[in-house]
Amino acid sequence: MRKVLTEHQPAAMRRPAVAKSRPLWRTLYLQRYLLLMTVPFVIWALIFSYGPLWGWIMAFQKYKLGLGIWHSPFVGLDNFKELFKDDDFYPALRNTLVMAVMNLVTGFVGAIVLALMLNEVKNKLFKRTIQTITYIPHFVSWVVIANIVITFLSPDGGMINAFLMKLGFIHEPIYFMTKEGFFWYIQTAANLWKEIGWSTIIYLAVLASLNPEHYEAADIDGASRFQKMRYISLPGIMPTAILLLIMSLGWLIQGGYESQYLLGNDVVSGHSEVLDLYALRYSTEIGDFSYGVAISMFKSFVSIVLVVAVNLFARKTQQSRLF
Repeated sequence: MRKVLTEHQPAAMRRPAVAKSRPLWRTLYLQRYLLLMTVPFVIWALIFSYGPLWGWIMAFQKYKLGLGIWHSPFVGLDNFKELFKDDDFYPALRNTLVMAVMNLVTGFVGAIVLALMLNEVKNKLFKRTIQTITYIPHFVSWVVIANIVITFLSPDGGMINAFLMKLGFIHEPIYFMTKEGFFWYIQTAANLWKEIGWSTIIYLAVLASLNPEHYEAADIDGASRFQKMRYISLPGIMPTAILLLIMSLGWLIQGGYESQYLLGNDVVSGHSEVLDLYALRYSTEIGDFSYGVAISMFKSFVSIVLVVAVNLFARKTQQSRLF
């Protein structure tokens, strides 16, 4: 009788069975092949990701090439104090954060919108053509991309200036690459063009894995394409989107320097110099390697704080999280 009552009791009211804990050695033995497969990658990470961290000791030294790391004088936190007192540091930090946020927002939103629109395309040939066209810039180096952008914006026969003059919006060419106020937008647009196709791959894969019965049920209920996109496709990719957003935030302040270096010039350096270029200038031109390492440590610390903070926020809001 007790057994019959338990079987017919609602699942939510049943007492959960106590899971029998498995000894650690037993778990390790059962997963021995998976663990062996991870060994090469763990070794790779230890050598190339964690091994170079010992060089961070230079940030606490007055490093001299002739003395080396072992004999250079230890100066404690002097390099960090000097960093926060330097007037050139704050414009570089501002430029880094502004362009990083603009790239993150446009890339995140643009990739989701493009994936949703491509998901609604029924013509496979057209869909694959658009995908291929948008993927190609990802495999092109920033040297080529920067030259294309500069050529398009050139005041001497550039397509953008010619187009604006043809429509009558301007009467003389604009020197886009010498306007500091334009640089952040030009860099963001170039980065979006280069990476948007590549960023949609994961979202398209998630959309392809959604249950087609949801779309069939929506068709029966008379839902429009926009409604299916809003109530089925978008909620379906949001957990993955949030996970990717958290991972992207870890690279927020480490966006690289290639685009800023190739698109920038001395006229717009006030808006184009980022922390990586700032550190590179101190390390190679001035020869203060300790100062450059201190900047790199600062960037890593900010990245860790951002990832942990966003992950905690995602955990509080019951969204996808990394850990």
